[in-house]
Amino acid sequence: MSSTAVGVYTNVHSYTFVTDKMLTSIKNIVRMSGLDPAKMTSEWPTLELGIRTWLSDGDLEEVHLEVFNPSTDELVGRWDFEIFYGQSGDGSFWQDPEDIKYHIRKIGLNPANCDYRVVTTTATGRRDVTGWSSTSLRSTDGFVKQGIGTTIGAGSISTGTSYWRKK
Repeated sequence: MSSTAVGVYTNVHSYTFVTDKMLTSIKNIVRMSGLDPAKMTSEWPTLELGIRTWLSDGDLEEVHLEVFNPSTDELVGRWDFEIFYGQSGDGSFWQDPEDIKYHIRKIGLNPANCDYRVVTTTATGRRDVTGWSSTSLRSTDGFVKQGIGTTIGAGSISTGTSYWRKK
């Protein structure tokens, strides 16, 4: 009986930890890229509820930060956090924010006149969460994807981080 309680306890903390670290990473990307984090801060409760809900359901596939030009609606850059379920590990919770910071400086995004949004990719049939609606990602034509590697881990859940830059 107690081993079941420990497993549930660990999973709940894993969902909360991964959600918090992904959102914090995205906020740091926004801030370090020169974008205004106020928009994300005001949307934080909705973002947190959706990501944690779909993560705990096993329906969250990826979380994306799209940076775009609002005048042309064209993509300027994108960050992806791909979710991996069932990874074996030592049960520790960790994050590697320095790797993300290195790549933010490396791409040197010019945010002048840019806007951003957080988008998720979820499994078909996922449950609805208040404040979220359906949308499509902007085209990545003319961009190349750069993988960073695993940047967040918590129990059986981890995230792989990558970004899109112009060719």
